[in-house]
Amino acid sequence: MPGTLVAFHAHPDDEALLTAGAMAKAVAEGHRVVLVVATDGAAGEVGADFLDPGESLAARRRCETEASAAALGVHRLEFLGYRDSGLDGDHGPGSFVAAALDEAAERLAGILREERADLLTTYDPNGGYGHPDHVRVHQVGRRAAELAATPSVLEATINRELLQLAAQLAPTMGFELPPEVVPPDLSRWYAAPEEITHTIDVNGFLDRKRASMEAHASQTTASTSTVRTLQVFLSLPDEAFAAAFGTEWFIDRARPGTEARDLFALAPDGHGEG
Repeated sequence: MPGTLVAFHAHPDDEALLTAGAMAKAVAEGHRVVLVVATDGAAGEVGADFLDPGESLAARRRCETEASAAALGVHRLEFLGYRDSGLDGDHGPGSFVAAALDEAAERLAGILREERADLLTTYDPNGGYGHPDHVRVHQVGRRAAELAATPSVLEATINRELLQLAAQLAPTMGFELPPEVVPPDLSRWYAAPEEITHTIDVNGFLDRKRASMEAHASQTTASTSTVRTLQVFLSLPDEAFAAAFGTEWFIDRARPGTEARDLFALAPDGHGEG
């Protein structure tokens, strides 16, 4: 039975990295998929002369997110309207981190109610790698699900041990990942494997996942002294790209110890398969 997935992300391009494959897979299986982005992404860096005269980065990143959503087949795209808080957590007026928890949660809850969402994806408590807006996605998503009585919440994350292994193996494959991309100490990044409840094979949707990443062209440009994570990922050959992005991971805190292979495996009404 088809369900409705709402994928909640902090910035434009986050959906491409963490849940693009699962979103495309859900669309292909007949589910309704809604993408909600908390901020405008205006604190992101951009290469010199990349923007058109008079064009704002926020406007460009909105267009890029629309292209990403189209590549994934997303049925609805919404922005919550907050300003990007920046990596250092600028708490100025209008930023996502500065917003009251219930105010931000109610904006998301309104969409969850309209969609009668069966499933919401947020982030793990670390916000993956600790970005203030990512941590806030976890907090706001949890509260919004309570307000809207959304039955299932999954936290998008990455298997920390596999990420560490990939960083160790990369040089042997001719790829030197700089510390800006993967630092030596990952003890506080993402999730330990025993926390993960949903392991989703998205190899059949890597073309859409790559297209989603490619849509965010502003995030592959910068000064020559800056390493862009997305640019590094898109430079991987197909085999390495598949190894890095062929699986997506989620945590269902309500059902620890679960080993599911489908996002909707434990959703109400028996959506999906175990």
